Amino acid sequence: MFQFRLPQIFSSFPTVGGGGGIKLPKPDVHDVEERPEKRARTLKHLLKHNHITHSVIYNQLRFHNHVPHILATSYIFGADSDQLTHIYEAESKHLEPWRDSPGEISQHDWRDFLGKREYQRAFVDFFEDQLVRHGYDWHALLDEYLLQGPEPLVNNLISGLGHPLIHLGYAHELSSRTVAIEALALAACFYNDWHIYLDDPQYTRPSPNPSDSLFTLLDRVAHDKTFDNLPSSPGSTNIDTLLTNKALTEALLQHWNAWDLQNPKAQFAESQKLVVALLVASTPRQQAVHHDFFLVHLLTTSHAVRTLLPCLPARFHIPLLKQWWFLTLLIYIAQLRPQINIDAIKLVDLDGRNWTHVKREALLSRYRTDAHYVKALRSMHEASKVWGDPNGFYLRAAVKFGEEFEGWGGFGAADKEVVEVEGGRRYSGQGEVSDLS
Repeated sequence: MFQFRLPQIFSSFPTVGGGGGIKLPKPDVHDVEERPEKRARTLKHLLKHNHITHSVIYNQLRFHNHVPHILATSYIFGADSDQLTHIYEAESKHLEPWRDSPGEISQHDWRDFLGKREYQRAFVDFFEDQLVRHGYDWHALLDEYLLQGPEPLVNNLISGLGHPLIHLGYAHELSSRTVAIEALALAACFYNDWHIYLDDPQYTRPSPNPSDSLFTLLDRVAHDKTFDNLPSSPGSTNIDTLLTNKALTEALLQHWNAWDLQNPKAQFAESQKLVVALLVASTPRQQAVHHDFFLVHLLTTSHAVRTLLPCLPARFHIPLLKQWWFLTLLIYIAQLRPQINIDAIKLVDLDGRNWTHVKREALLSRYRTDAHYVKALRSMHEASKVWGDPNGFYLRAAVKFGEEFEGWGGFGAADKEVVEVEGGRRYSGQGEVSDLS
């Protein structure tokens, strides 16, 4: 498989890794724009067809288009042209065509439309026009519209359940200006008030009880009685409650500020292990058969962070980790603080199963068209490549998850349209939960 390393981007900023940045190897880029082989051409054409044909937000402007995610993941896992086409056909069944926006967006007023999802088409058109102004240099486009200004979009990528962050990660892994423009549009459309926790310094304050371990901090959250009065069911409404109840918000911020990032590279490594354990080896307070749909987004956003860290200027590294930790706290508490039993992973008997087996599960199982399932498996694989896996933790987790998966749960009463779809998957709508911005 043809691979090369990411070029240095955002060249107007200091070199990544300097000035307190987190030094990670640049992820492999799977650039399909110039590759002659059939499956690379197939991926390129399917991405472009999706971009032209389908909106990035659909179903009453609540759900996200996952086509680039699952196509890229399956391609990297080795899917052939027929498999990619099958995946695209399955994923696109529920998507919607573009609709005109109420008006156009220009360079002088684009920030006035942030958070207005009905302008998704206008945002895509605007960013495509700006790409021309930048001589088709999508790195320069991201530099201007993602990183510049007193309240840059990069500080709000966790909105929309982290999908702008995930989408941006895939833009870099594919070196795709098409996916980059979609990521910018998602970041603009789902922009919300969460950015204030990074942009306004009043929310960052010294902790009276700091810890460098997220396992320790989540254990504290699990035993924090402040959150005991949340509704007895998990789901998206709990996130709203956490951010509108003053006492709950203050408690959440105390735990957020308690992460003492003295050795951020090692602590990011621990965070990736944490989210794998949360998805694969946590026990919900309300017993459920299915894996938690919200928790999987902590893993896939973590993979996106890993992808972006070597590409961003060093001054954005810690804020990006802090942003991701904020999302982790929101979801962990909203999902009623499930208990982690890491031995459930450590005691998995591999019996000869390896990453080839995991890739087969991703490409050939009945869940091969489930974007979140396939992305979760590759996120674990990529983590094992970055940090090493001498004890087989990531492999054991992937084998366990791949073979035990039977669908998604974790939805509350307000997460409407929970349906059973072909293959036994459980979703809100067709894979999304509404009103999570």
